[in-house]
Amino acid sequence: MRRLILLAAVLPLAAVLVPAASAAPGAPATTCAAMPVSAPPGAQVEAVTATAHEGGTVTFPAAPPLHLAPTTLTDVPAWCDVTVTLTHPGAGDHVAVKISLPSDRAKWSGRFQATGGSAYLAGDFGSPLVAAVKDGYVAAATDAGVGSDPLDVSGWALKPETPALLEDFSSRSLHDLAVVGKDVANRFYGKPVSYAYWNGCSTGGRQGYVEAQDYPKDFQGILADAPAINWDRFAVASLWPQVVFNEEKTQPTQCELEAFNTAAVAACDTLDGVKDGVIGNPQACHWDPRKLIGTKVLCEGKELTISAATAEVVRKIWAGPVSPSGQQLWYESNKGAPFSGHSQAGMPFFVADSWVKYFVKQDPTFDTTKLTYSSFAQLFRESQQKFHDVIGSDDPDLSAFAHAGGKLLSWQGQSDELVPTQGTADYRERVNRLMGGNSRVDQFYRLFLAPGVTHCGGGPGAQPTDALGALVKWVEHGQAPDTLAAAVKTTEGTTLATRNLCRYPKLSHYTGHGNPASATNYRCS
Repeated sequence: MRRLILLAAVLPLAAVLVPAASAAPGAPATTCAAMPVSAPPGAQVEAVTATAHEGGTVTFPAAPPLHLAPTTLTDVPAWCDVTVTLTHPGAGDHVAVKISLPSDRAKWSGRFQATGGSAYLAGDFGSPLVAAVKDGYVAAATDAGVGSDPLDVSGWALKPETPALLEDFSSRSLHDLAVVGKDVANRFYGKPVSYAYWNGCSTGGRQGYVEAQDYPKDFQGILADAPAINWDRFAVASLWPQVVFNEEKTQPTQCELEAFNTAAVAACDTLDGVKDGVIGNPQACHWDPRKLIGTKVLCEGKELTISAATAEVVRKIWAGPVSPSGQQLWYESNKGAPFSGHSQAGMPFFVADSWVKYFVKQDPTFDTTKLTYSSFAQLFRESQQKFHDVIGSDDPDLSAFAHAGGKLLSWQGQSDELVPTQGTADYRERVNRLMGGNSRVDQFYRLFLAPGVTHCGGGPGAQPTDALGALVKWVEHGQAPDTLAAAVKTTEGTTLATRNLCRYPKLSHYTGHGNPASATNYRCS
């Protein structure tokens, strides 16, 4: 699901003086060293350290918890890492903010980029910061005081200071990050940040929406993708497949489940006018999974026959969470989204599992695979009642952000297997209703949905190629994106097809002329 009071004493640091040979003519050298940092309101600085890096080729190892591949960045300029540790009196927290700055001020564009986290990680202190430095940004992230493990909350949940840490994770640390990051940049270069941007997906997307809602003047531009807003609801709703498996006493294999997805894509693929292995508009796909009853599928060398019970399980999962009385509680993943996200029997989505165990029930032994339809509905409402105001992150009143001139750009895959796309669309509709309709909201907030793209990227669909660049053009040059350039690429990076993603609520349709792999042969309507 990415990352004062003035200091009166000499602070510990592991740093060296950065040479200024490549600095602009007449510009003084920058020194990579601890510095006094101004505290955001309600916070105090505990420590400031600095570390200088030579740059060049930088490699980050694989990140096993989230199965991220190794990352290698070339031609990275020398940079300085400044880490500021904050605390909020009475909270018992210790929040680290890491700021990475190009050592040569001539390499700095004047822009600041705050980067978000994923799952229970508030911010990544590794490759996102260095990648942003390579692109000329001062970059920053926060750990929100909850550590660096995106999967495990046992180290900070169920403690006396947990409410304060949850507040840090939900919102407070984000504003601290913006204040401290811009202050360090100003002190390091002797001039203020020209433009400030947020960049995050999943948890990072939720964080971006929080910034627009609660701290509307922190950033001129916010890129917030696949936003995990509605956390108090979606984190419980993600357990719905486990509820269905338990109540229906049927647990299909992963192979059987994916057979239903394959069939749905085949049935609804051409609704947008072209056969490309992608459902263009999942809301228009009404294929009934019961049509697969009796079909034989080969699973790991064994032939299985799709049963009526299995088809009913899939139908209920696709219908989304409901109460025993039939009330729709929340959305489920679209047809075409992989079942591997959280629809494996006995393997609940880890974000949802931890959320229920450690926060809603405060019981690490609670078994989320044994929920009934009735207990699930109770759990859903309990989470909403206890935590909506803390981490719901779905206030539709963006008037202060719009008044400040901010721009919010957001995209999400229509095959997102973790965060239901319709939850994001629902939020956009609520903003529309509150703030004067779609055309008015488009002046400061634009949403793009990417058919066939999974959570934060991946899948057979075209995903954005430079969403941050589009946001920069909107903020700095007034060029609001009518479409968002996207491409289908191989794992080696070869482009197979291009598309222009349509801004919500428009949909893309193939014109029936020219190469279907070319973006020029599609229209938005």
